[in-house]
Amino acid sequence: MSGCIHLQGERVMNEVVKTTDEALDVDIPNLDVGPYLRAEAGALERLAAQWRQVCEEVGFFSIQNHGIDPDLIERAFAASRRFHSLPLERKMEIPLDSNNVGYMPVNASMQRHSQVEKARKPNYNASFFCKLDRGPDDPAVKAGLPFMGMNQWPRDLPGFREDVMAYQNAVRALGQKMLPVVARSLDLPQDFFAPYFDPPQIAHRLLHYPIRNEAEPEQFGTGAHTDSGFLTFLMQHGVSGLQIRRRDGTWFDVPVLPGRFVINTGDMLRRWSNDRFLSTPHRVLNVSAVERYSIALFFDPNLDQLIECLPSCQGPDNPPKYPPITYREYFTNFVNANYFHRQK
Repeated sequence: MSGCIHLQGERVMNEVVKTTDEALDVDIPNLDVGPYLRAEAGALERLAAQWRQVCEEVGFFSIQNHGIDPDLIERAFAASRRFHSLPLERKMEIPLDSNNVGYMPVNASMQRHSQVEKARKPNYNASFFCKLDRGPDDPAVKAGLPFMGMNQWPRDLPGFREDVMAYQNAVRALGQKMLPVVARSLDLPQDFFAPYFDPPQIAHRLLHYPIRNEAEPEQFGTGAHTDSGFLTFLMQHGVSGLQIRRRDGTWFDVPVLPGRFVINTGDMLRRWSNDRFLSTPHRVLNVSAVERYSIALFFDPNLDQLIECLPSCQGPDNPPKYPPITYREYFTNFVNANYFHRQK
């Protein structure tokens, strides 16, 4: 993937730096979003230009100076460890339901929706899923709309819900702040995406990767796949394992970048942009001798908004490649293929 970009050491860049495949074995592109969040003059357009390049050439990058309190991040990981350390029978009191919220044990999902590689074994991770924290009087809950029900919370785990939702709300707010950047990176008015994320569809996942059995060479924590949605905000914690596939089919390891979010663009944004932005294949392989934890927040458009080719991504010589679709329709197909409980 010659011509991709990365951060030279820890230097904050004012412009994107070209580099080689070899450098990607060490780093992925890094963007400093601080000047934009501080509303510095010209920062939106500078960041949008960098965002455009990384999304067209790599599809994965990290961000720094995002403004989320490191203590809040640590509390979220502590909450995840507390939950995953519970006895299995306690966690299975809130099994993953039809809204895709609750607990999913290891070997309960498989990347069968993936067009990257044929999955041969289930994913070797356990996950707690939640979404926007709706109450019983929420109109979507009353209407029984799929994927918009109430979260399931473990009993007798004080502070868990509060810490998880504090993290989710902070990252959700960050996602909203990035919408003007995405819009300008695609030559659209900066408020273009606002109606599509009012509110957004959130999938918040606390992931636990047990120690891998080295005798099982294809026992991936998460098999090779692309994400279904718009933007994924991933926070890793101490242990590496995320791998990204280059265009030549080889894989490289993403280092753990303390305090930085790893962001990638997903299938829906690729489709929306008429393949202008990438949806890059990735997987997780925990080759360490310790358990691995990460937190993924999938920041996606409202389920019932119609997604059709962006006006800036089509023309006489570049007609739309995909018919219009709602994100609900696309996401339903995705989870039906990948999650075992959806086949019951």
